[in-house]
Amino acid sequence: MAFEPKVAVVTGASQGIGRSTSLALASRGVAVAVAVAARNQETLAAVASEIRNQGGTALAIPTNVADAASVEALVVQTAQTLGPIDLLVNNAGVVARSRVVDTDEATWDEVLDINLKGAFLCTKAVLPEMIRHGRGRIVNVSSISGKLGTPQLAAYCASKWGLIGFTKATAEEVRGDGVHVFSVCPGSVDTEMLQKGLPGAKPAMEPEDVADVIVYLATDAPEAMTGAAVDVFG
Repeated sequence: MAFEPKVAVVTGASQGIGRSTSLALASRGVAVAVAVAARNQETLAAVASEIRNQGGTALAIPTNVADAASVEALVVQTAQTLGPIDLLVNNAGVVARSRVVDTDEATWDEVLDINLKGAFLCTKAVLPEMIRHGRGRIVNVSSISGKLGTPQLAAYCASKWGLIGFTKATAEEVRGDGVHVFSVCPGSVDTEMLQKGLPGAKPAMEPEDVADVIVYLATDAPEAMTGAAVDVFG
């Protein structure tokens, strides 16, 4: 039977895959709380407004996913306003392009903090209530760079490989609790991140193509797929 989420949190929802995923979920009647870092407040508000204009429900909450207090505030405000969170899409991510020998510690930490630690903090914050209610799904947006090595993207690759491992470990931990965890690994997608990470790359997909897969994992994918890392190449 299909999973029917009622309240979703999508991080990194101000643009690209996160924006498309939020709109796609809202079109199915899911109340969507979109959350991104504070620097994207204006674009985040525009996504929420777009959802509302289409008849959906949206709650824009500027969030720093790498900060535990900020994540906790996101979860509390969402639950108080929309109800129990039963779907989390960990999509927030950044990329930094440089050779390992040229990468400073601060840059490494920023990429790992947002891409990997952020998914951990958000997952940790929503899991207790999901387990208590016996229902929930989590979709982590990894990358094909989570399975391959890409020159000058060591920090990004490390974070995305880690996210796949985090997905599989978490899925095993919550087996039997009614919570299922998946990851999606897109190839080249027409986003600002692609052009920053791989300048001149020709994208094979639009954000909407990946959003369709995320929505599938969030709703129609069989429970037996829990822990899967799904490739999307276009």
